Amino acid sequence: MKHIAVNTRLLLPEGVEGIGRFAVEILKRLVRTHPDTRFSFFFDRPFSEQYIFGPNVTPYILFPQARHPLLFIYYFELSVARKLKQLKPDVFFSPDGYLSLRSSMPQVPVFHDLAFEHFPEDVKKVEAWHYQRYFPKFAKKAARIIAVSEYTKQDILNCYQISSSKIDVVYNACADHFHPLSSTEFVSIQEQFANGKPYFHCVSAIQPRKNLDHLISAFDRFKSETGSGHQLLIVGRKAWNFEKVIHSYTQSPFKDQIHFTGFVSDVDVNRINNASAGLVYVPYFEGFGLPILEAMRCNTPVITSNISSMPEVAGEAALIVDPYDITAIANAMQRLYAEEDLVKQLVHKGNERERTFSWDRSADKVWNVLVRC
Repeated sequence: MKHIAVNTRLLLPEGVEGIGRFAVEILKRLVRTHPDTRFSFFFDRPFSEQYIFGPNVTPYILFPQARHPLLFIYYFELSVARKLKQLKPDVFFSPDGYLSLRSSMPQVPVFHDLAFEHFPEDVKKVEAWHYQRYFPKFAKKAARIIAVSEYTKQDILNCYQISSSKIDVVYNACADHFHPLSSTEFVSIQEQFANGKPYFHCVSAIQPRKNLDHLISAFDRFKSETGSGHQLLIVGRKAWNFEKVIHSYTQSPFKDQIHFTGFVSDVDVNRINNASAGLVYVPYFEGFGLPILEAMRCNTPVITSNISSMPEVAGEAALIVDPYDITAIANAMQRLYAEEDLVKQLVHKGNERERTFSWDRSADKVWNVLVRC
């Protein structure tokens, strides 16, 4: 493999989230492990030098900034296709799943989830139309497909009737900046984020399938039944269709104990994970569920959902609940609050579970997929 072009559209100067995290962790390893390979990174806006992982990377800024279905079409079918024709790389690697249908060269997308196929009402109509129209075409166009979980692989098979032999599973893993902190730091973290009180937390952009309205209702029930001083932190930016979550918050009798942090730095996410009484991460659909591993790395017990990919990631190292059952979520929070031995068991199992995932191994798997094209 001599030359790989990469869609780096989600490596944003202000920071990355889930899909962008996969791209960062994989690409920095590929670039450094294969110094004789040329990498062409395709950005859609001015980029940060932190993403130019080595001297074998050449960045390109392609027009336009693609954050709308019509601009996606222009960007990938015109700008990317033109640049691929000019550069003639051996393969085009796309960590966010988008391909150029007009290009004839081998292309490898990463499919993180097909939530838009199951819950199209969770996104704008034009976005649902675009995803449902183009992602089946991307799946058929791809030389190979990378799925981030066995669940996502099966979902692709069921939705798009793609041969199983064409799909490789490559897991996410926990980034190096997540690590345990001394408990002596917990008081200052609680003071900064939770009025000096113990807290549960969820790391999630605020959007429908993250199920944050049910989380708030479960927190209300937990508070009513225990009288605990615990707070709730919702850690992440407002993404889209967040009105139901805000309504649940404004109607909560404990809203003064619910805190929306907005987007925070990786350092602060690590700190919040460490001082938390538990991650309560209960989406009703997820392609992987990276916050589960991040909390486990920080010695924090986890409550997560019993559907889609989350049981696959958590294994037996978390309390698994029905995300539609508010009572079940509240009861799990009560168990973390009251059962010290259970917390110790979950922390121990979480440590062991998290270590089974590795970005180094995942990067090697991606490389092996690319060289097969």
